[in-house]
Amino acid sequence: MGFEIGAVPFNPDGWGPLDTSSPPPLSNHLSNVPFAPFSRSDKLGRIADWTRNYNPSSASRNHPHHSVFDFALDDPSSASPALTADEDPSFRLVDGKPPPRPRFGPRWRFNPNHNRPNLPQRRDDNPSQSDKDSRGGGGAGGQRSGPPDRRPFRPYGPNFHPRREAAVLKSSVDIQPEWTMLEQIPFSTFTKLSYSVPDPPEDLLVCGALEFYDRGYDRVNPRSGERRLERFKSCNFFKVTTTDDPVVRRLANEDRATVFATDTILSALMCAPRSAYSWDVVVQRVGNKLFFDKRDGSQLDLLSVNETSQEQLPDSKDDINSAHSLSVEAAYINQNFSQQVLMRDGNKVTFDEPNPFASEGEEVAPVAYRYRRWKLDDDLYLVSRCEVHAISDNKGQRSFLTLNALNEFDPKYTGVDWRQKLETQRGAVLATELKNNANKLAKWTAQAMLGGADLMKIGYVSRTHPRDHYNHAILSVVGYKPREFAAQINLNPANMWGIVKSVVDLCMKLNEGKYVIVKDPMKPQVRIYEVPPDAFENEYVEEPLPEEEQVQPPAEDQTDGAAEEVAAGDAVGIAASVEGGGEKKEVVSEA
Repeated sequence: MGFEIGAVPFNPDGWGPLDTSSPPPLSNHLSNVPFAPFSRSDKLGRIADWTRNYNPSSASRNHPHHSVFDFALDDPSSASPALTADEDPSFRLVDGKPPPRPRFGPRWRFNPNHNRPNLPQRRDDNPSQSDKDSRGGGGAGGQRSGPPDRRPFRPYGPNFHPRREAAVLKSSVDIQPEWTMLEQIPFSTFTKLSYSVPDPPEDLLVCGALEFYDRGYDRVNPRSGERRLERFKSCNFFKVTTTDDPVVRRLANEDRATVFATDTILSALMCAPRSAYSWDVVVQRVGNKLFFDKRDGSQLDLLSVNETSQEQLPDSKDDINSAHSLSVEAAYINQNFSQQVLMRDGNKVTFDEPNPFASEGEEVAPVAYRYRRWKLDDDLYLVSRCEVHAISDNKGQRSFLTLNALNEFDPKYTGVDWRQKLETQRGAVLATELKNNANKLAKWTAQAMLGGADLMKIGYVSRTHPRDHYNHAILSVVGYKPREFAAQINLNPANMWGIVKSVVDLCMKLNEGKYVIVKDPMKPQVRIYEVPPDAFENEYVEEPLPEEEQVQPPAEDQTDGAAEEVAAGDAVGIAASVEGGGEKKEVVSEA
């Protein structure tokens, strides 16, 4: 068979074949296939639509819309006649009635809380009379006067708080372009690790002094009477990093271990999979020694609030409920709480050496530093400085205690009012805190186990008013055994030590130098960067005051160091650095 092209007639009047009634030029041309007119500006979406009902026997030039090539129905502006319900026998009208209008207008919706009393307003000032009149409170009998309220419906209730868009979290440290990323470890890898490390048989050294815990706070509850949180302005709280600790330097010179850290840094690594905010740890490889440090003013010195909550906190630092403001407030509460629950009768228990960070005659918070050593491998030992805050004497047997406090800032964010639920539904309150502060509670538990504490006391501290972040009250104090509480919150010690062991093995393979471990602010992973040797040094530069505002100390009081206090907020100063005696120290105090 041959392929017949046929003659292609020329149409001088436009596009397409000539308008003639002559038979088709080809013998194999399909009959009754109409030509759909089109314009050069038309956009052709498809060649044929086979979803239409098409009957070849009934197709004719009089009914071109039955063709699969007819797209007149797709274009409402087309001049072709559209298919109507009367012309299409397969069309069935389900319901032609218009949708019913709401009976009472758009505002009258079902509100499950309409019978409940009005909750106190978020604003401190009371609504004006004009506002009451506009809401219908100015008329007789509470009837509305004036135009109806067109504001959006907000069903405020005890378990309702407005959703906020996910905030863009920032990194705890600015990543510099000259840094080199060496490793990127997802948290899914950390959760699979497991390593068993036995408890240390004894402490290498214990420094400081402790006071006895006041058992009267175990009976405090909202019904019998809450205790106002006092302020301890004269106590100094030290947050010293690893390499600035003179005891750690001494132990390193004596070659007592290979790895050195503090309980704060180890707990951050152990509980890394539960963290949401960014944090960083500085790693220094010096010879065959490994030191885990924290930067000056690091986030590890503060306490996160609602870190693992589904609801985001305000982004503005000026807001008293922002993440930064709540962290400063939580650190302030923990410091004062740890001092208020002590007996404070002058009866102290001293240990091998005094506080290594306190100057002579300086008033410091009672705390004991236990330098403990763990065996990670045959030739690998880890020494950590661990803190315990109080001591308890029960039938002649003394026990170490750690003291921490959870803080309630606004019940609308959690949906649980501590003053109402703490005594009758304490389990629900704890479950809510485990959901919103999983990382913080896990780190407290890890620090208690690292320090060998027999009991961890957790206080419930709330604001006296949701808009007052200066005054607080102790509602209750509950004690837990660290290992039992760890099992309750699903914190596995083997997994904790597995994370530490893997990070130590990875860092021991690095060359001598300085590195930083940074938790990604948006992803569940950590990154290890190689940084210059002078990184993170002299980050804090104080602007000098005018000469007329400077206060000159007496000549006999001038020493080699000067205290620098940095106030965070209006009432609390959480980070300050002290240079004294040739060694660097960090002090946490109230401004």
